[in-house]
This record gives sequence, C-alpha cells and structure tokens, in this order.
Amino acid sequence: MNIRFFSLLALAGCTVFGVSCAGSGTPERSGNPIFEGWYADPEAVVYDGTCWVYPTSSLPYDEQLSFDCFSSDDLVHWTKHTGILKQADVAWARRAMWAPAAIRKDGRYYFFFAANDVHEGEVGGIGVAVSDRPEGPYRDLLGKPLINEIVNGAQPIDQFVYEHGGEYYMYYGGWGHCNVVRLKEDFTGIRPFDDGELYKEITPERYTEGPFLFERKGKYYFMWSEGAWTGPDYSVAYAVSDSPLGPFERIGTIMRQDPAVATGAGHHSVIRIPGTDDYYIVYHRHPLGDGEGAHRQVCIERMTFDAEGRIEPVRLTFEGVEARDLSRNL
Repeated sequence: MNIRFFSLLALAGCTVFGVSCAGSGTPERSGNPIFEGWYADPEAVVYDGTCWVYPTSSLPYDEQLSFDCFSSDDLVHWTKHTGILKQADVAWARRAMWAPAAIRKDGRYYFFFAANDVHEGEVGGIGVAVSDRPEGPYRDLLGKPLINEIVNGAQPIDQFVYEHGGEYYMYYGGWGHCNVVRLKEDFTGIRPFDDGELYKEITPERYTEGPFLFERKGKYYFMWSEGAWTGPDYSVAYAVSDSPLGPFERIGTIMRQDPAVATGAGHHSVIRIPGTDDYYIVYHRHPLGDGEGAHRQVCIERMTFDAEGRIEPVRLTFEGVEARDLSRNL
C-alpha cells in the first residue's frame, strides 16, 4: 500500500491502519511510507519549523546519479524537491551517490554525500556540496572528495556531521568500521585532534554502517545499523557516552524487523521537536514479500525513553505519526 492509496482514501473520508482521514474525527497521521518511491538512508533535519528529509535514491548503483529531498511543516504532508545535487555537477562522481548528511552553518546549507562505492586505489568517497537554500540546488564545494582514502578499514561512506562546542565532527564508515574526524571550519578538509591524530576509530560491537549521534540531557547517544542492508535482519542499535567521542559500548537493539509490518528496518536519523523532549526516528525498510534489496521506503515513528534514559524499542507501524506543528515552539 502506498501513500497515493492513503490519499485517495483520505478524500473518501475514511481511516486505514489508524491513519486519520478527512471527516474521521481522529488526528491526521503520516502513514508509512511517508512519501512515494524507492528511497533509503534518510537524513532528517529541522530548519526553522520545517523538516527536511534527504535520502538516497534506492536504484541500481549505476543509476544513483542524483538526489531528491522532501520537506514538511507537520510530518504528514510532504513536498518533493527533485535533483538537488546531480552527478553532472560533481566532476569526480560517476555512480553510487549515497546517504546524505545535512547541516546549516553561518546561513549556508551543507550537503555531505558519498559517491562511487569506492575501494582501495579508486577515486571516490565522501564529498561536500553547498547551497544558499535547504532545497538546493547544491554545488560541489571542493571539486574532489573530502575523504578518499580507506583508513582503519572504514569505507568512506555514510557520513554524519555533528556540531559540539563550535567544533564539527564527522562520523562515517562502512565495512564494519567507524571513524570520527574533526572538520575544518569551512568544511574544506579535516584537521588534527589535540593529540595529533586525524582519524579516530570508534567502532562499537556489531557495527556495520550508518552512524548517527545526538545529545539528550548531557548524554551522547551513538546509533548505527547492524546486519546486511539487503537482508531482513537489518536493524538499529545504540550506545551512550559522556563524550561525543566515546567510548561507545553497545547497549542493545532498538529497531528491527516486524514480520507483520516490514523487514530490514535501519539506516536512520533522529529529529527532536524544538523546545520539547519529543523525538522521532526516520528510517528505511523493505515491504513485506518483496525480495529486491533496493526496494526500500522511508518511514517515521515516535522514539521514546524510559526513566533511566534508555531508548525504548521502536514499534514499526503502517500508521506513522500524528501531524505536528513544527513551528509552534520556535
């Protein structure tokens, strides 16, 4: 069932899978997936009361040549922005443009991405683009990869950028290894940590790929994906540390497949509603009964914590989340 079907039912004034429809008298919900199409690896961020989702176009590698993004003011109604960065505008990219990361700095919008499914001795890895608007168009900032080499066994993919105390850290890595680097202020390169190291390996137990970090109540939650991305057991686990640089010791899994809903739930991001302690997890998953690994859809669920600050298991749903005015607490 896709979002177009939900929309038609909404016009008829009915409710499906608990999703509110016109005239039903119950809160309107997003439904899952939240928008049409095969997309994966969603990076969700909130800028000025609007949620932006930057995903991978989940196609064969040689067809992954551009990025789209989606925006919403309420987590329910989404607007598609096509071709915000294209292979034709990145001289060194030729295929496999993957897993964006997005951050705003000094009024400009930066878009980090991986390209070429790079291996040893090849050109590719992590790049960075910039725009004056969150929906782009973006232009390649460097004309070359920001990180090309394979260090500590980590393929340079799946980057996530985090600001802490005026410093910008980038967490990245596939092939079961994760590094963190410190970015230059203008994002044109990396610079040494205080001990002189350029790359610090922070790989937790069972890590595969897809790192993500957020801070809550003075604790740093480091999250990642485990298992094979094409398989049903793809899942999300996490650790907690007193420092954004770790150490990160695995606590457990908080999202996994539900045989009644979907399989392969992983490679996520997290947003917090400004001014609240309300969190949402945005992730991709495989439809039931579909054995094509690239057939992935972007979904959203609420993410909650217990009294000790542990992340509670996230239940996969068809309903998604209730509409939320993201500008209310600005």
